[in-house]
Parts: sequence; structure tokens; C-alpha cells
Amino acid sequence: MIAPPEIPPEFSFAQDTDTRFSSDTEFSEDPDGRSTNSTKGKGGKKGKKAAGEKGKGGKGAGRINGHHQENGMENMMLFEVVKLGRSAMQSVVDDWIESYKHDRDGALLDLINFFIQCSGCKGVVSGEMFRNMQNSEIIRRMTEEFDEDSGDYPLTIAGPQWKKFKSSFCEFISVLVRQCQYSIIYDEYMMDTVISLLTGLSDSQVRAFRHTSTLAAMKLMTALVNVALNLSINMDNTQRQYEAERNKMVAKRANDRLELLLQKRKELQENQDEIENMMNAIFKGVFVHRYRDSIAEIRAICIEEIGVWMKLYSDAFLNDSYLKYVGWTMHDKQGEVRLKCLTALQGLYYNRELNARLELFTSRFKDRIVSMTLDKEYDVAVQAIKLLTLVLNSTDEVLTPEDCESVYHLVYSAHRPVAVAAGEFLFKKLFSQREPEEEGAPKRRGRQSPNANLIKTTVFFFLESELHEHAAYLVDSLWECGAELLKDWECMISLLLDEPLPGEEALTDRQETALIEIMLCTVRQAAECHPPVGRGTGKRVMTAKEKKTQLDDRTRMTELFAVALPPLLAKVCYSSFDKYSSTELLPLGHLESLLRQIREIVEKHTDTEVLETCSKTYHALCNEEFTIFNRVDIARSQLLDELVDKFNRLLEDFLQEGEDADEDDAYQVLSTLKRITAFHNAHDLSGWDLFTSNFKLLNTGIENGDMPEQIVIHSLQCTHYVILWHLAKLSEGSSRKDDLVTLRKQMRAFCMMCQRYLTNVNTAVKEQAFTILCDLLLIFSHQMVSGGREHLEPLVYSPEDSLQSELLSFILNHVFIDQDDDTNSTDGQQDDEAVKIEALHKRRNLLAAYCKLIIYCVVEMKTGADIFKQYMRLFNEMLSELGHGFDRSSSAFCGIKELARRFSLTFGLDQVKTRDAIAMLHKDGIEFAFKEPSPQGEGGPPLNLAFLDILSEFSSKLMRQDKRTVHMYLERFMTFQMALQREDCWLPLISYRNSLQAGGDDDTMSVMSGYSSRGSSIRSKKTKPPAESSSSSEVWQQSMQTPVMMPSPHLTSTAMRDPKRGRDDSYMGVYPLPHDQQHSQVTWMLAQRQQEEARQQQERAMNYAKLRTNLQHAIRRGTGLMEEDEEPIVEDVMMSSEGRMDDLNEGMDFDTMDIDLPPSKNRRERSELKPDYFDPASIMDESVRSIYTLCT
Repeated sequence: MIAPPEIPPEFSFAQDTDTRFSSDTEFSEDPDGRSTNSTKGKGGKKGKKAAGEKGKGGKGAGRINGHHQENGMENMMLFEVVKLGRSAMQSVVDDWIESYKHDRDGALLDLINFFIQCSGCKGVVSGEMFRNMQNSEIIRRMTEEFDEDSGDYPLTIAGPQWKKFKSSFCEFISVLVRQCQYSIIYDEYMMDTVISLLTGLSDSQVRAFRHTSTLAAMKLMTALVNVALNLSINMDNTQRQYEAERNKMVAKRANDRLELLLQKRKELQENQDEIENMMNAIFKGVFVHRYRDSIAEIRAICIEEIGVWMKLYSDAFLNDSYLKYVGWTMHDKQGEVRLKCLTALQGLYYNRELNARLELFTSRFKDRIVSMTLDKEYDVAVQAIKLLTLVLNSTDEVLTPEDCESVYHLVYSAHRPVAVAAGEFLFKKLFSQREPEEEGAPKRRGRQSPNANLIKTTVFFFLESELHEHAAYLVDSLWECGAELLKDWECMISLLLDEPLPGEEALTDRQETALIEIMLCTVRQAAECHPPVGRGTGKRVMTAKEKKTQLDDRTRMTELFAVALPPLLAKVCYSSFDKYSSTELLPLGHLESLLRQIREIVEKHTDTEVLETCSKTYHALCNEEFTIFNRVDIARSQLLDELVDKFNRLLEDFLQEGEDADEDDAYQVLSTLKRITAFHNAHDLSGWDLFTSNFKLLNTGIENGDMPEQIVIHSLQCTHYVILWHLAKLSEGSSRKDDLVTLRKQMRAFCMMCQRYLTNVNTAVKEQAFTILCDLLLIFSHQMVSGGREHLEPLVYSPEDSLQSELLSFILNHVFIDQDDDTNSTDGQQDDEAVKIEALHKRRNLLAAYCKLIIYCVVEMKTGADIFKQYMRLFNEMLSELGHGFDRSSSAFCGIKELARRFSLTFGLDQVKTRDAIAMLHKDGIEFAFKEPSPQGEGGPPLNLAFLDILSEFSSKLMRQDKRTVHMYLERFMTFQMALQREDCWLPLISYRNSLQAGGDDDTMSVMSGYSSRGSSIRSKKTKPPAESSSSSEVWQQSMQTPVMMPSPHLTSTAMRDPKRGRDDSYMGVYPLPHDQQHSQVTWMLAQRQQEEARQQQERAMNYAKLRTNLQHAIRRGTGLMEEDEEPIVEDVMMSSEGRMDDLNEGMDFDTMDIDLPPSKNRRERSELKPDYFDPASIMDESVRSIYTLCT
């Protein structure tokens, strides 16, 4: 048998000597005058007091924790101390134990009120109530006195005062059991009373009672598990000592010691049996009901604690009888609960010694865990992937290739924690197996490195994923777990440059391209130390260790690539590789070779991205602080001189030839112009006077009208750069008047040129001219003189009315058009979604450029009205399409519905504050939907009925009782025939009605109270009917303030049930009708509601009966513990048996089997474990009986 887990250090073990462990061992005399021992002997049990004997305490009857009682009410000092959390918890518990010694009834009363007040209840249990009333009656009295001014209670209240309350509350319970573990918990009084109270509270309809008591009961169970584990180890030690003594020779054997050890073992066994009974009471009375509670926090508490039990005492709890609850709950609808299931399982799978006990569970729920990697809650997905990684560490045979592949692709996820977790899984699966290195052998480097095969595996995986543009995401996912592998640039360079070894297969061109892409991403990740675009939430402040690692990586990569970059460029001189020429790779040697390779790239390539990267490389190297500045500057100047001279020569010939120029001449001019434009973006080329040549080219294009499109576009861009560089020089230092005049002339002439190109026949040319013109007008507006630049005032340029009109006309004619009319795409690619998306982005950029002019008052503000007119026109056209028979799946309708969803989120979480606004929204929305009659005549849907589908997005913001009120208001506009319609055209009405009926049983605040007006008790005031008024809005307000629910709901099994009361006849929860119809309409409404409630109760009973029958059939067929059908999360909070109303001290009658702690490992007579399986049918039977009780 596997040894039990290690005991926490705060627990002491029974040794040979009689050691006093804790404060509860200091009893010298019990309240009845009988002596007690540190461990309970055969005759040490004391019977439970009768009800009439309660309160007959000893000498401390008038004081609790040293404080006098007043009028039978205790001072609740425990709650105050725990609330403050400033005192040592052990001293607080010791004080309570001391009080319990003198007056155990008084101390228990103190403890009971502690739990009551921790629930937020203002009621107090008096001594008389404690002596004369059963727990169920006490809880019912406290429920009646539960004054809910708000839905908050200590466990949910926000603020610094309550921040540590939960941890202090849990610590108190743990310390209480630990301090009482050797005597008090076995007196059959204290623990029975506490467990009975917590079980009754956990069965309450009041959320605060249920939540607080469940947390207390689960923490109490955890503390008892620790005690049971302590007893188990003590029993093993005692048994070992007994056998060692018995195996001695007769002459040396101490019979007295043997008898003492036997007696001690018997006492420990009796204690263990009592602990088992206590744990059975908590497990059956609380856990098996509350793990399916309607409140997610309560379900999460149960699952979290059962995970602790299985991890702490695996011999007793780690079996399928308890694992099934975790497996069932993995299907919970709340991410918080699913997350607790995964974290509980992680603690089990982390210990490889426990894997054998998890085989059945793994085989049954593996598919569910794999599917949770795609959970909509990112935290759940992360923990699911981590759990699969632990499963992978335990054995490789459990997860199939399909299971692994479903995790692999998550390395490309945009959510970084998910991607990192998937990267760790991928690294464990594919890269954990390395070639062993021989001891004493020199470390292999380069192509012979052990990382060579792993790098190839990375390349193969990247190619098989077919997401080549996402190499940065793959590198980022593997960075935390495989940084050593990814930083082996020496091996990557060797794989690219060195010849393959004999028998080794060389990389293909495609594989080399992928390896270069991955190497680039690793260099960037190491140099910049931040995730790729889309994964980071902002720049993170690096620690000193991270900064040192970054500096070391930069130095190392510079030393490597300074030598390797020229041969790499010579081998793979293509467009995408030049991204490696970054500012971090400053070459210290081989400079001439590098500059020569960059020059060759510029001369051979015309791709804009490649040319701009080369330009950035020269810019990075031309730093005056570097010693290589002069050499690089000379090389750059030589290259630019050649390019400009070549451009001027080619341009002159091209313009002279005119219409006779061939395509080769145009290509030469275009390629040279593209190189100059790319360099002019990062370098000041003012010394080469490019404005004259480019302006001449543009002017010729206007006059002749046959200039190639790309030449005009790049010439406009190059001239734009000339003006911006000239302005930058004037803004930095003192400017001469001649320079200002020159720039002013050039800028105005270029603006007029761009204005003329707005009428060009080519769309791309017009868009380029429009964009540049908007930028220039914004740069040279009146804003440029701000910030102490008054000397630039002569450059301010305000557009004329004619130019403003042309800009507005361009927007109206090229932006606000139907997407199908956009003829910008070519080759018949109108149906290509990528082309449509690109065209849409281009139109958005054009509109944004123009809107900037409006915002900064460059153009007249009244032009904004024309923009809004277009939006109104498109909106009206869209609304006109949403009539009868519209497509609810269309992009237009989905857009409006998405807008409504986002708008509903702005109302926040406080439903009380937004109650009136949400109610009026639904009221006006219903009236609008039924305002216009059907164009098809009687029997058809109203014209605006589709609006109800939009309105359903706001149903979740209604309070529970308001949903019923709104539903009744909706029924005013409905006819009997409408309620029977099921055609597609009536789907908005059906979905809206369902949204109002859904969630009616959810316990958002308190199932009992619903909504109560401030300052009034829910039981002290009855609902009053609203006054009659002819104003619909006034009655709406009054009815929205009156909850549509029974004024005094019934409690569950903890309360003595009264006969069901009917609804208040004076209540009227509908909106006003004309006076002659009001009475009949209200009567009809109430009758309809009563029929609906009766039908729902009948359906609920039938569903439970059907479920019970199915479970019984499954059990008769002999289904295993891990059934195919998961245990459902029942939404009704009343899941516990209603017939279980008696105090637990009288005994508990449950159908589930007992918790059976494993025997001592050395006890031969109990070598086999008793089967410990829970029958889910027995649990469901109790629930079925409770529902039938409700219905009858």
C-alpha cells in the first residue's frame, strides 16, 4: 500500500510517553465532575445531554470569553476577532476552549452565533432558544430575522475591511479542530452540534447561510481529514511498536508495555471510527447536495476541498467513488467550477505514485479534459493544457496522436498563457528526448550539436502547421520552456551554411526558408524581450536578471552574426531575409563584406519591403557614435549618388521619348525611383534636389495623361518625403527666410499637383494623391505654429473652398459606396473575401484621413454633416431591409445585435441602480415592436417584430422578479394565436419570451428575498398594490418596485413547513389598462400565471421521475461507476431531502455508503479495503422525493 502523505508540521504524533499536545488536553474535570484523559478510553464517552439539560453548566455560566452576557445575548466576540484578523488565531481558539471547559453550552452558543453572524444575519440565538429549540427551528427563526438590505454578506463584501475575512474564517475552523483533536471532538457533543448546525444551514434557501455554512463544513471536513491521517500514522506507529515488543524473547518481553500498547491501539481505533462518522455526516449531509448547488461559488468550494482530501489522504479518498464527483463537475456551466476541477486533478497527477489509481478516471474523462483546452474561459483552457502535460509526464500511452494534435495548434493562439502552456506540452512531447552526450567527450557544436535534430523537428512542425506567417507566435510559445534550444544560433547557422554530414539528408529550400524565419524570430525575441504583436498587454518592466540576460544575448548574437551574416546574405539573397538587418546586429568585423552584400541586394531587388529594410540597416549603421560611421557613410553616399544620377539620366530619356517609350524604359525608371523612395523614407536626400525631377515627372503625367500608374504613385510619395525632410530641417534650427519661401512654394505647388491628380482616371493614383494631400493639409495647418514654432507661420496653408469641395466629393464617391460596386480589385476577384476586406480597410483609412481634417478644423465643420448624412442613409436602408421575412443571419442584422450586446454591457453589474432604465428600455421596446401592424394583414407578424430579437440582448440585465413583470406586459400585446405560432417569422417573439423566462430560478442574490426595498424587512412588510392611474409610466414605475413573487417563500428541510399560502389577492403586477378592461385583464393574468406554475411543477416532477427511472435501469444493467452520462448540475437550490428535518444529533438516515478509512498498514486482520462506492441513484431518489413533496 502506498504510504500516506507527509503530515503537516503542526500535527504531533502519539509517542510512547503520554505527551500533552494541545490546550484541550488540560481538562482536569469535566462539567459533570468526571475526570478525562488526553485520549478517550473505553469508558470515556459521554452521552449527549437531553434538551432539558442544556444550559446547566458549571461555574462559568455567566461569562463567555471573559465577557458578561446581557439579557441572554452573547457579545459575538469571536466574529469581531476573526473579522479584524489581527490576533493570533491559536490564542483565540484557546480562549474559546477555556470557556468550553467551564460552560460548554455557553461556549457552543458563542460558536453558533459566530456562524450565524458570519453569514451576515443580524439575528442572535439566545440561550433559551438553544436550550428549548431544535436546530431546524433555530435556523427558521434566524431566516425570518434575516434582514437583507442588500445581497452582500461577509464572504462577498468588497473592501479592505473584509479582504482577509475568508482566510481568517477558514483558519479559525482549522485551528479549532487542531486544538481540539485529542479530546473535545470525541465528547459527542461539540462536533455533533456544530455539524448539525452547518448541515441545516447549508440546506437553507438563503444564499448567505448556504454559502457560509458550506465553506465552514468543507473546511471542517478538511481539518478532520488531517486528524484522521494523524490517527492513521499513530496507529501504524503503535502497531509497529507492539509487534517489535511481541517478537522479543519471553524473558525480555514487557507484558505491561504490551497491554498498554494494545489499549492505546484500541483507543486510537475508536477515535478513528468516530472521525469516520463525523466525516460521513459532513460528506452526506453537505457535500453530496451542495456540489450541485445553483451557486457557482458553492460548487467550487466543494470541488476544491474534495481535491484536497484526495491529495492529503489518498489511501482513503483517492478512488473512483470520489473522483466521479470531480469528473461530473468538469461539465459545469461556470468556468470557476471547471477551473477548480482541473486544479484539483493537477495536484493528483503531479504525484506519479498515484497514477495507478487514476487509470480508470483518466480513460473515462480524458476526452473531456482534451476538449477543455478549447474552453471559452482562457484560465480553464490553460489549466486543462497543464493537466494534459502532467498526464503526458506520467505516461505516453494515454494520449493518442489526435489528442496531442488538438493541443499542438494552440501554440499559435493569440492568448499568450494558452500558447505558453501549449508550448510546454509540445516541448515535452517532441523535444524532451535528447541524444545523450558521452561523459568526458568534448561538447559538440554546430551541425553535430544535440540540438540539431531538435531544431529540424521544430522546422518540420512549423511547416506541417501551414501557418508560415506565425513563426513569431511559435517561438514565443516555446520561449519559456525551450529558450536554450531556440538560442542555439550557432547550430542554426551551421545547418544553413555547412555541408551535410555523410548520410545526413540536406534541408530543402522550403525547409531552409522556414529555418531562417524561425531564426529571425528567435533573434528578435532575445533582443527585444517582448511577445509578438497581439500577445502582449503592454511593455513589462524587466527585472535586473532579465536585463542582464538580454544584454548577454545581444552581445552573443552580435558576435555570431557579424561573421555569419555576409555568407548568409550571399546564400539566401531574397526578399524576406533582410529583416535580420536590425539595429541590434551591429557588425564589429567583416564590415566591407556586409556592406557589399547589402549593396548587391539593393541593386538586384525592387521589392519595397526589402529596400526599406536595407535602408533601415544603413540608418542603423550610420550612427555618429560608432567608429564605423565614416566607412558606412561613404558607402551610403556612393550608392545614393549612383541611384540619383541613374534616375535623372533615365528620366530625361524617358520624358524625351514620350509616347515612344517602351516598357523596359518605364521599368528602369520605376525600379530606380522605388529604390530612391525607400531610402528617402529613412535618410535625408535634400542634397540631391529630387523635388525638381519628380515635379517635372508629375507635371508631364498631368499633361499627357499616359504616365504609368506605379511611377506616379512612387513619384508622389518621393516628393512628399522631400517636403517633409525640408520641414524637419527648418523646425530643428534657425531658418532663413529664403528657405521658408522655397518650402512654401514647393508645398503649395505640390498641393495643387495632388489636387489635379484627384481627377485622374486611375483609382490607386487618386487614393495616393488624396492621402498625401490630407496629410499635408494637416501638417501645414494652423496647429504647426504651436509649441514655440511661431517662425513657421509663413508656411501655414488653409485649403480653398474648391479644394474642400473636391475632398468631400472624393469621400462621397469613393468611400460611401456599396462593396460590390468597388472596382478596385482586378482579375475578377470581387468574390474573394480577402480582397473585399482589404478594400474595406482602404476606404476606412481614407475616411479617417478626411475626418482628421474636420477634427482639427482644417476644413469647414459643416462638412461633417455630409458624413453623418451618409451614415443615416445607410442606417435607414439597413432598417428598411429588416422587415417581414428578413434574414436574421445576415451581417447587417448580426451587426445591430452585436451592438445591442455591447450596449447592454455598459449597464454594469449593479442591477438595482440600472433597474428603472432597463425596465423602461424593455417597455418602450415592446411598444415599438407591436406599434406597426403587419403589412400582410391580420394574422401576420407586426412590421417591427424583429426588434424583439435585438431587445432580448438586454433581458439578462433585468432582475428576476422584473422578468415576470415584463413578460406579463408583453402578453398584453399578444393574442392567443401569436402564442401558438412557430414559423420562422415569429422567432423573434419566441426568443424574447424565452429570454424573459430563462434564469427565473437563478439565485443571484438570495433565493429567499429577491429584491426588498431598503430599510424594510422582507417579512415585516407585505407587498402593496400600486395605485390606479391613467398614466402608464407611473404605474410602470410602481409595478417595477413591487417584486412579482410570493411575499413569504417557503424554506427547505431545515424549516418546519407551513401550508402553502396563496398569492396576495391585492397584488396586481401588470401595467394599467383602460378602466373598463382592467379588472378582467388582471383576473385573466392571475389565472394564466397559476396555470403556468401548475404546468411547470408537473413537468418538473415528470422530468425527475423520468431521470430516476433511467438511473435505475442503468443500475440494473450493471453500469460501472464512471457512467457515460455525466451527473447533471441541477439548477434548483433545493436539492437536499426535505424529509431530513430532525437534528443530526438524533441520527442520520442516508442511502449513500459510509466513508471507510483504510486500515493500518500493519494490521493483518484488516488487510483489504472495504468497497467504497456511492450509488448516484440513491442521491437522485432523495431529490425526486423532495420534488414530489414540493408539488404536493
